[in-house]
Amino acid sequence: MSCANCNKCNNGNARSTHRSDEEKKRLTKRLNIIDGQVKGINQMIAEDRYCDDVLIQIAAVTKSLQTLGNSILENHMKSCMIREINNGNVDIIEDIMQLVKKLQ
Repeated sequence: MSCANCNKCNNGNARSTHRSDEEKKRLTKRLNIIDGQVKGINQMIAEDRYCDDVLIQIAAVTKSLQTLGNSILENHMKSCMIREINNGNVDIIEDIMQLVKKLQ
């Protein structure tokens, strides 16, 4: 989420997104869960677990990452994109369309 007077949100040509401590905590928690899932897959491989079991866990990690990405995209559209449009930068719409294509 952006803030109106934050130098981190708009510092010249460098693009960055200021996130609240609450949002960082939420995203970090989700990433830690995903990290645990990946470590679990690694352990499954080390233990020669059945392929189906490993593949199911890989699918779960993939879905977790997609959900996280969608959450970040939604926030991006509600904050960064709106701010850019309000500042007269309608080219951001094309940027978002290209981003969505990359995420598919």
